[in-house]
Amino acid sequence: MKPFPDILEIKPPKHPPNAIVTVPGSKSITNRALVLAALSQEKCTLHGALWADDTQVMVDSLQKLGFRVEVSPDPVEECNRTIVVEGRGGKIPAKRAELYVGNAGTAARFLTALVTLGRGGEYTITGDARMQERPMDDLFETLRSYAAADSETQIIAPNNRLPATIRPGSGVWRHGTSVVVSAEQSSQFASALLLISKAANIKSVTLKEAEPPFGYVPMTRRMIGEFQPDYAIEPDLSSASYFVAAGWLTRGSIEVAGWPKDSLQIDGRFPDFLPPPRVVSRLRDLGDSVMTLAVCALFGDHPMQLVHAERMREQECDRLRAMVTELRRIGAHAEEAADGLTVYPAKPGALRGAEIETYNDHRMAMSFAVLGLKLPGIRIKNPQCVSKTFPNFFDKLKQLGAELRDARTGKKV
Repeated sequence: MKPFPDILEIKPPKHPPNAIVTVPGSKSITNRALVLAALSQEKCTLHGALWADDTQVMVDSLQKLGFRVEVSPDPVEECNRTIVVEGRGGKIPAKRAELYVGNAGTAARFLTALVTLGRGGEYTITGDARMQERPMDDLFETLRSYAAADSETQIIAPNNRLPATIRPGSGVWRHGTSVVVSAEQSSQFASALLLISKAANIKSVTLKEAEPPFGYVPMTRRMIGEFQPDYAIEPDLSSASYFVAAGWLTRGSIEVAGWPKDSLQIDGRFPDFLPPPRVVSRLRDLGDSVMTLAVCALFGDHPMQLVHAERMREQECDRLRAMVTELRRIGAHAEEAADGLTVYPAKPGALRGAEIETYNDHRMAMSFAVLGLKLPGIRIKNPQCVSKTFPNFFDKLKQLGAELRDARTGKKV
C-alpha cells in the first residue's frame, strides 16, 4: 500500500460513476478459513483470501506456531492472495510462540482458543493498546471452565485482557464437552470455540443468548460444514457496502464484481436496506455495514434508528460515539443511545465539509470517505488506517472518478 498524506481530501466525481469494482476477500471468512485449514488433515488452498493487516497477523501467527503457510499473488485483485496451509490434524507444531495480533479481534480470539490444543506448550498473545482494552474475559473464563482437564492447564491474563499466556496441560479438553459461552461482548468468542470444536472433541457450543438467524456465529457453523481443501473466499461484503452506497448516493451505476448469490455474510443483505428503513438492528439485520447505512440515512426520507448495537462500543473504537461525533461535525443531526444511535435526514444546505477524525478505525475512514463522493470538503485524517482490511480502498474511489488531494498541500494523490 502506498503511503497517504496525514489528511486526505476527497473531491466528488464530476459525473455519476459508471463502473465495475472488485473488492478484496472477506476478512471474517479468511481468518476462519485459515484456522480451519491449519486444523485439517490435508494441505488446503484458499483462493481470493484477503491480504491486509488483520489477515497478515493471522498468517504470521500460524507460521510462528509451526504451520507451513505459503502465500502467492491473486490474479484478479491486488489485495487478495492465494494461501496454501499444510494442516496438522488438530496439533500445534510449535511448543512455544509469542504472537502479536495488532488490533485484530478475530485473530486474538481465534488464536487464544487454537493454542489450547498445544499440549504441554506455552503461548503468549498480545496486541496493540486498543486490543489490550477490548473484551476477552468471557472467552478466558469459558476456557478456564471447560478446557482444563487437569490442574496443569493455565490461562494467565491480568484483568482478563491481553497480553495473555496460555499453558495447556497434558490433558487439555475433556472428551465430549458441551460448552456454553456468552456472545454478549463478542460473537467471536463462540466462533473461536466452534472452529476448534472437532479437534478439541467439543460435543456442542451453545450461546447463553438466543442465537440470531444471521451473523457471524451462523457463518462459522456453515463454514465448518462446507469447508474443503480447495476453498474460495467470498468478496468482503462489508467492504462492498461502500460501493453500493456510493452508487445510491451519487445516482451512479456501480457493480461489485463476484457478489455471491448465497452469501455467508450478513452484510450481503445491505442492498435491501436502501433507502434506509426506520429501524435497523446491528444484531439481526446487518453487520459492520450499519456504519455505511448511517451515512446514507442523511439522505433518506425519515430518521433511521440503529438498535442492538452496544457491541460497537468495544470494537476498533467506540463506534457509536465516534459516528455521532463525526456526523455532528459535518452539521448533521444525530443522537447517541446506550445501544445505538439515530440519524436524521439532513435539511438542504445543513451539511458542510470537515476534517473527519477516524480514531484509527478503518470503517470510520471508509464510511465518511464515501460521503465525500457526494459532499464536497470531506477530509479524512489518518487515511492509512484502511490497511486493516482494504489497503487499496482509495484507489477504488479514484476508479469512480473521485479526485484525491493532500489536504495540506493541495497536491493530487
